[in-house]
Amino acid sequence: MENKEFVKDLTKMEDDFAKWYTDIVLKAELVDYAPIKGFMVIRPYGYALWENIQNVLDTEFKKLGHKNCYFPALIPESLLNKEKEHVEGFAPEVAWVTHGGDKELEEKLCFRPTSETIICTMYARWLHSYRELPFKYNQWANVVRWEKTTRPFLRTSEFLWQEGHTIHETPEEAMEETLQMHKVYADFLRNYMAMPVIMGEKSEKERFAGAERTYTVEAMMHDGKALQAGTSHYLGQHFSKAFDITFQGRDGKIENPYQTSWGVSTRMIGGLIMTHGDNRGLKMPPRIAPIQVVIVPIAQQKEGVLEKVETLRETLSKKYRVEADTRSEVTPGFKFNHWELRGVPLRIEIGPKDIEANQCIIFRRDTLEKETISLDALDEKLEVLMEDIQNNMLKMAEENLEQRTFYAHDFEEYKKLFAEREGFAKIMWCGDRVCEDKVKEENSTTFRCIPFEEDRFQDVCTICGKKAKHMIYAARQY
Repeated sequence: MENKEFVKDLTKMEDDFAKWYTDIVLKAELVDYAPIKGFMVIRPYGYALWENIQNVLDTEFKKLGHKNCYFPALIPESLLNKEKEHVEGFAPEVAWVTHGGDKELEEKLCFRPTSETIICTMYARWLHSYRELPFKYNQWANVVRWEKTTRPFLRTSEFLWQEGHTIHETPEEAMEETLQMHKVYADFLRNYMAMPVIMGEKSEKERFAGAERTYTVEAMMHDGKALQAGTSHYLGQHFSKAFDITFQGRDGKIENPYQTSWGVSTRMIGGLIMTHGDNRGLKMPPRIAPIQVVIVPIAQQKEGVLEKVETLRETLSKKYRVEADTRSEVTPGFKFNHWELRGVPLRIEIGPKDIEANQCIIFRRDTLEKETISLDALDEKLEVLMEDIQNNMLKMAEENLEQRTFYAHDFEEYKKLFAEREGFAKIMWCGDRVCEDKVKEENSTTFRCIPFEEDRFQDVCTICGKKAKHMIYAARQY
C-alpha cells in the first residue's frame, strides 16, 4: 500500500509526459526552482550526476591532448559584434550588464551565451608561430541565454556545460578534430548514458552561428521526440579572420588558423531522464549513477542488523558508489520507493533471517526483479549485474529508437504519420530551404541531421517531389 501511495504522487508519463518529467526532477531532488524566473538550483543528487558526466568526459578530453582553462563570464559588446553572423544568432538570448555598482558602464557587457568571441580575442594575443599549434583548450563553465520558455535541464536561462575551442594549422587537422570530438560525444552517450544516437551533419539552417559545418548527436526520448545531445563545429577561418588571429607559417608568411568548437551541457541529464525513466521515476545507468547500490536494512532495530549493513557498505564501497539507508523514522517500504524514484540501479535488502542464512535480496531497478544471493557470491554477482543492467538499458533505448523510426515517401504521408505518432521520420530532401521551412511551418517538425550513413530509399524529395540530394532525419524536438 505504501508503494502505491508514494508512486501515485508521480504523474504517469502516458497521461502528461511534460508533467511526469517535472515531477521527477523535483521529487527525485535533482533540481529546485530558483527565485529568478527561468533559473534552476542543481541539488546535490543532480550535481553528483553532472560530476560523474564531467569526470568521464574530462578524462577523455585530456587523453586527446586538451587542456582546461577559464575565460571571463562577461564579454564587451564590441567583441560580440566582431562576427556579424555569430551575434545575430545569439542576439535574442543575450543578457546584458549595464551598471557596475551605481555607475553606468561606458560599454555594456553581455553574459556569455558562448565564448568564441572572448576566447578568440585571447588566442590572437597568444598565437605567433605554427610551432605553437594546435591550441586544444576546453573550459567547464556556465552560460546564460535568456530563454522565453524554460524547463529544468532541457532549456534554462543559465546552464552548465563544457566548451572546447581549438585552432589548427590546416583545415584538414581542424576537420579531423571536429569529427573526433563528435565521436567522443556519441561514444560517451552510448557507453555511459546508455543512449543510442544518430550521428550526422546539421543543415545550413540549423548550423551554429558562424560555423561552416555543424555535426550533431541526436537522441530519441521515450515519447518519440528528439533531443540534440551534443554538437561539434568546424568554424574554418571565420572567427580567426574576424578577430585577427594569425601565425607565421612554415613558409614565413602570415596566415589565419582554422578553428573548431564543441560542447555538451546539463541538457544531457534531461535526456537521460526522458530516455530511461518510467512511472516509478528515474532509472540510472550504473556507469554514471551517483549511487550504484543502496543497502536497506529490514528490522534494523534487531541486534546485529545495522552492524552487518555497515560491514557490507564498507566492503562494497571499495568498488562501488554505495549508500546505506539506516533512517529509523521511515519504513523499509518508504525507503524502497525513495530509492526507486531516484533510479539507483541495485538495492540490497538484508534482515535478521538473511544474516542467519548468509544471504541478501537484490532488487534491479531496470527490470524490477528480485533474487536471493549468498553473501559469499555478492561481489561477483554485483559485477555481473552492473554490466547486465547497463547493457539492458541500452537495449531498451535502442528498441524504442527502432520502433519509433519510420519512412515518409511524400508530404501527405509525412503529415499523417506525425499526426498519429512521434518519432524520427526518414525522408528524402532536395536540399532547398523552402522544403525545410515548410515542415516546420506546417508540421512543427525540424530537420535533425543528415546521417553519415544515408538510407537513400527513393530518388525524389519527400516534401516537393524534386530530385533528392540527401536522406535526412526529421522530428519534433526538445
